[in-house]
Amino acid sequence: MDSSPFLSDEVVDLDVGISVIDDLIEAYKRIGGFQGRYIAEAAEVLLSMYNNPGITVFLSFTGNLISTGLRGLIAKFIERGFVDAIITTAGTLDHDIAKSMGGKYYQSYFDVDDVEMSRVGIHRIGNVAVRKEHYGPLIEKFVHSSLEDLSRIKEEWGVRELLWELGRRIDDDYSILRAVSRAKVPIYVPGFVDGAFGTAILTYNEMQRTRTGGRQVRIDLLRDEHELMDIVYSSKSLGALIIGGGISKHHVIWWSQFAGGLDYVVYITMAVEWDGSLSGARPKEAITWGKVKPTARQAFVLEDATVVLPILIPYIAKKIGFRNRAAVIG
Repeated sequence: MDSSPFLSDEVVDLDVGISVIDDLIEAYKRIGGFQGRYIAEAAEVLLSMYNNPGITVFLSFTGNLISTGLRGLIAKFIERGFVDAIITTAGTLDHDIAKSMGGKYYQSYFDVDDVEMSRVGIHRIGNVAVRKEHYGPLIEKFVHSSLEDLSRIKEEWGVRELLWELGRRIDDDYSILRAVSRAKVPIYVPGFVDGAFGTAILTYNEMQRTRTGGRQVRIDLLRDEHELMDIVYSSKSLGALIIGGGISKHHVIWWSQFAGGLDYVVYITMAVEWDGSLSGARPKEAITWGKVKPTARQAFVLEDATVVLPILIPYIAKKIGFRNRAAVIG
């Protein structure tokens, strides 16, 4: 037997006997290449994280995922207690509301005729398509009607508490907003104005401004940050499943540095690191900023989330079942 540390785990040939997801993860551990082994490593890190009773788990993802069928998978993951706090982008709110209000999304292609698609009134999100009337108008109508009610309660809101209230008004089993509202999982969207949701707040206030006695809604931009600060400072240890990059990824690791860094972290992305962008940066780079601990259990999967999450999430849910979580805010 070769004792070299570079030759410790032998590649094992597969047979056709993969019938359950446990078999698939075990197979990924043995086949040796290429991203499969990192999916298996991510599964091990997540299981270890969830077996830590004192952990506070952040979930970070980008809004494009919610235009796909991953929306339902993520919502059920939240309902089973696997998430203590979420940081995401404005697109999550837009797609979740649009779908919850009856908007239909369709499978499309990356190489369609976009000029013709625009002419017939269709938006494209990668290889997903939605009619224009199933997007912006539905979002605006829902937000405006909700704000009409909520402005009677009070004038000033934090974004997170506003989203919980919106979630109470949604009747859709696969809604992210309904899931977080029911489970009392705080959801933070630092770039909430970067989409139809934020614009709908603006247009609502503009309409109210022209009315005699119209009630506008004010957003307290720092209230969510104070909540995040309290969550981080009160946590015994921190873990994160970070899907994609951008502001949602950075906000998780930015706040984690104030608690000494993440103890567990899994990144899933298709972005490369060679341009110096945060989206493609590996967990080890975050060590230099104090955002990930040098001792952290970490995994990095360079793969499409629509491939990885339908494997990882059911695997974790099957192994653990339901997780009992303590509310991180009142």
